[in-house]
Amino acid sequence: MAYKLKYHQDVKKSDLPKIDAKNKNMIKKAIEERLATRPETYGKPLQRTLKGYWKLRVGDYRVVFKASNDSIFIFGIIHRKEVYRLIKKRIEA
Repeated sequence: MAYKLKYHQDVKKSDLPKIDAKNKNMIKKAIEERLATRPETYGKPLQRTLKGYWKLRVGDYRVVFKASNDSIFIFGIIHRKEVYRLIKKRIEA
């Protein structure tokens, strides 16, 4: 089953411009081949204040998402050093 991918507005505005071309291609491939087909197999559930959300690890980047029925909403594609600080603000907003 292929899921529909939906992106938070900040992914395209602030996350993607910070990522170099090599990593963008790697992340794009991971999202299309893993996340869009079997998110529960490749993703890991987050804990504590981010319970209910999942992450997909792609190199030094984390794709934070939430899966529901036939769609996946991607909240952020952020470097591992900043992801949890930034994603919490984005989800609460």
